[in-house]
Amino acid sequence: MTDKKFDLGGVVVATTLAFKADPSAPAGLAVDYDSFAAHCDFLIENGCRGVGPNGSLGEYSSLTDDERRKVVRVAVEAVGGRGLVVAGVHGVGWHQAVQWAEYAKEDGADGVLLLPPTIYRANRAEVIEHYSKVNEVGLPIMLYNNPIDTKVDLTPDLVAELAQLENVVAIKEFTTDIRRVLEIQELCDIDVIAGADDLLFESLLVGATGWFAGYPNAFPREAVEIYTLVKQGRIDEARELYANLVAVFRWDSKTEFVQAIKLSIDIAGQSYGGRTRPPRGPLSAEHEARVRRDTRKALDYIASR
Repeated sequence: MTDKKFDLGGVVVATTLAFKADPSAPAGLAVDYDSFAAHCDFLIENGCRGVGPNGSLGEYSSLTDDERRKVVRVAVEAVGGRGLVVAGVHGVGWHQAVQWAEYAKEDGADGVLLLPPTIYRANRAEVIEHYSKVNEVGLPIMLYNNPIDTKVDLTPDLVAELAQLENVVAIKEFTTDIRRVLEIQELCDIDVIAGADDLLFESLLVGATGWFAGYPNAFPREAVEIYTLVKQGRIDEARELYANLVAVFRWDSKTEFVQAIKLSIDIAGQSYGGRTRPPRGPLSAEHEARVRRDTRKALDYIASR
């Protein structure tokens, strides 16, 4: 049984995954485990609370089963007990999600992030069954509400029902509806975690506990600073920093968010982003120019402080 007080405060980063050229690998790109380990270490060393391997940003759906499992093992080893590892265990059906949750438990993850069934638009009973089965594995569960991609909305009343499962401790909210934070908190006692980077400041102000984040892959120190300033009540300082980064943060809510964040990592130059596996291709020339502009704006501000 999970302690409902499982602490998800702070910035847990949905990690990108590095690839390297290899003609024998899927799409000619092999997972670069060494670069991924170094990236996890970089995030922890810059103050992040933990890492979240095998999320959408980690391109989990483009990995082989062996790759997907090894990514979690590498993250656990790289973090080395200095922070949390919250592994994505998404699956088309609960039988798959349960298997990934069991692997995550065996491999040392601290908790799991779980979407409703992917691809299939599940009904309420099917969603409840999905989470109930994974609940039996025994790891803390962060629900993940992303109806933009899954077409299944974990509405506040449904969240309240799922919160009765002993291992459901939090929800990553990505509807981009800021009203959801308080609506969920009014109905149940689980942590609401900011999921959209470009609503981070607003979500924290109305009571979000933590941030399960994308753009801290490129700006971890500044992301932690925003979070800390808000929690300390230094709202004007937090707003100024956030206002100068939010243009690039908005890419987290766009279709090309994986490519954009990886490019921003490379431009920032402190870690490695690199290419994406299919179905994600390169950014269009227009989008690349805009990501470069928005990233440079953020970096110029940071340098001027």
